[in-house]
Amino acid sequence: MLRLILYRLFYGLLTLFVVSLVVFAATQALPSDPAQAILGREAADPARLAALREQLNLDQPLALQYWSWLSGVAVLDFGTSLSGGMPVSELLGPRVQASLTLMLVTAVIAAPIAMAIGAFAALRRDRRFDHTSSMATLVLAAVPEFAVGIAGILLLSTGGLKLLPAVYAGSSTEVLANPDQLVLPVLTLAIAVSPPIIRMMRASMIEVLESEYVQQARLKGLPERTVIWRHAAPNAIGPVAQVIALQLGWLAGGVVAIEFLFNFPGIGKALMDAIEARNLPVIQAVALLIAAVYVLVNLIADVVGLAANPKVRVSSR
Repeated sequence: MLRLILYRLFYGLLTLFVVSLVVFAATQALPSDPAQAILGREAADPARLAALREQLNLDQPLALQYWSWLSGVAVLDFGTSLSGGMPVSELLGPRVQASLTLMLVTAVIAAPIAMAIGAFAALRRDRRFDHTSSMATLVLAAVPEFAVGIAGILLLSTGGLKLLPAVYAGSSTEVLANPDQLVLPVLTLAIAVSPPIIRMMRASMIEVLESEYVQQARLKGLPERTVIWRHAAPNAIGPVAQVIALQLGWLAGGVVAIEFLFNFPGIGKALMDAIEARNLPVIQAVALLIAAVYVLVNLIADVVGLAANPKVRVSSR
């Protein structure tokens, strides 16, 4: 298992390096000059523009700019925001915590419920609950997350119910202090990530329930509850862990649209603001952070999958 972790970690770091190249190249290709954006068209006379470009190292070759940026990223120094002159790490710190809180709350709520629904559908195979849940998850999987969020606002905020706030009105440092304002964003993200988990848990559970060792456990006279929770469920979780990791990785990127929709002060909102202001250091930092989260959750999923599935762990040696 240690060898597999090191193997995945190496390729994760290689992936982040490739992502850094793509992000840097993409931001440099944007049709705007950061120095021009900071000074504005009226104040950007040639002398001041040249001085600011030199201060921001924009007059250096792209290779040197990339190396300087990558060297800073290695020590968690993402540079200085072009809007306000604040270090990017200080600007994004509270927003990263807010987004991680939103993702963690969503994962803690959505993953267990989705796995329970999938397992129950497998136990009620070809019955009404199974057909209903399969149809519902298929429909929800096809609906974009922002459409789910808009529907939630129309039904629970601006419609006749008016139970929840339509947008988040707090700051990034007091996310948990406003639980009512978290309900709609968490509900939207949970609905978006749950369908694949439900469907995978159902398929995995059905496969395990039809396996020989489960049938043997039943022939030994073990209670059905023991067969399900001790023999079937632990072996069905392994494949589902991969799907959960993919969904959590999607959360890191999909949270951008949801945060913008609900005005949530996380990295998604910061990314949208940075794109509008052509704030390249913030854009680069957020894109790299999203990629890092995706790599990390997939590494955790591999470890969980091996720990939960002895057959996979043995075959990987």
